[in-house]
Amino acid sequence: MQKEMQALCARTAFYRRERRSVPLAREFARNALADWDLEHLADDVLLCVSELATNALLHGVPPGRGYRLWLSLEEDGMVRVEVHDSGDGEPRVPVPYDEAEGEAGRGLLLVSALADAWGVGERVPGKAVWCAFRGYGKGYGRP
Repeated sequence: MQKEMQALCARTAFYRRERRSVPLAREFARNALADWDLEHLADDVLLCVSELATNALLHGVPPGRGYRLWLSLEEDGMVRVEVHDSGDGEPRVPVPYDEAEGEAGRGLLLVSALADAWGVGERVPGKAVWCAFRGYGKGYGRP
């Protein structure tokens, strides 16, 4: 039987379907990491927040709706990022880079490369795309 993990700290914010929400989501995540003494994760986490929020705007948030960003610091030291939207469909990592396909559509490839884990969960309506990062160890963060 797997032990259910409890969040030591969690934060959530709702953003409307507008471009300025992506930098606001990044700033929200940056502040949470600073408060949790996990600034060493900022580069990777903020890039993944940008990618997941942008994907939600482009593919998951119908007009007039928004998305929720949820961040948590788990008991085991993992930092979890979730973006909840009400769109259908399931995101997937693209095949290896092909110049003919251009630069678009590589966000989840970055997320899969930077995060220790990622996935998609169901919600009604829509989905929650998440990624997780080891926050402790290597002399960083809390013991």
